[in-house]
Amino acid sequence: MKIAAIDIGSNAARLLINEVKIRNNEPEFIKLNLLRIPLRLGMDVFTLKKIGSEREQMVIDSMKIFSDLMKIYQVEHYRACATSAMRDAENGQEIIQKVKETSGIDIEIISGDEEAALVFENHIAEGLDKDFAYLYVDVGGGSTELTFYENGEMLYEKSFNIGTIRLLNNLVTEDNWKEMKAEIKQNIVSKKPIVAIGSGGNINKVFSMSKTKDGKPMVLSYLKKTYKELNDLSVDERMTKYNLRIDRADVMPHALKIYNNVMFWAEINTIFVPKISVADGLIHSIYSKLENKE
Repeated sequence: MKIAAIDIGSNAARLLINEVKIRNNEPEFIKLNLLRIPLRLGMDVFTLKKIGSEREQMVIDSMKIFSDLMKIYQVEHYRACATSAMRDAENGQEIIQKVKETSGIDIEIISGDEEAALVFENHIAEGLDKDFAYLYVDVGGGSTELTFYENGEMLYEKSFNIGTIRLLNNLVTEDNWKEMKAEIKQNIVSKKPIVAIGSGGNINKVFSMSKTKDGKPMVLSYLKKTYKELNDLSVDERMTKYNLRIDRADVMPHALKIYNNVMFWAEINTIFVPKISVADGLIHSIYSKLENKE
């Protein structure tokens, strides 16, 4: 069975295509293709309240490409979800209609809480050591989703309008940070030691830069050091020194600021970075629903 997930975020749109095979009565998810297009919808939406004509055309063209790829791979089931930028865009529904007419793709706008809940679909909690509690931190362009697990159960989830594109455009207020801090102090509490689990393109890139072995955590001190190093450089200098694309180089310090604050307020010292995302959660969610129907 071939399943696709389309995640239209504030910074980029992603198409993930998986083939699901059953081995030893368990589903195995095999990645066939992952395509990322840096639409940067948040650059329009968070300042203009709508998606401009140039980026609107980029969305329409990107979805045509995604539709064609799904046909080539003979995808049987898919789900397309848009998050923070499309939620806030005054012309979001109008663009969704144009996409439907031009490519046949149905886009759903999901809430921040739904976005956070998709994390649970990765079944990440099932493989975690029960001696610890876990805070899952998903940093995007428009929002940050926090999901807290203990004893394999999700105890808390919340979406905050603090994201890398918003920070890049100076659209995150002191009150936004205070709300996040208060929520963390009140809800991310456990008698067990808490560790963080990070997702998103920026933390994956930082993990790669750290040369940390897969399955091993990064420490907060490394994130703080990397934040300072990046923040002291211009965008061009970051691109050259760390071999970053421009759409990564301009937002990476902002992503690290979010991770640093969240971990500091939650009194967390280590962060694991498994290769999972909202798109992965969508794939698992589609497969679970199909299985339940059967």
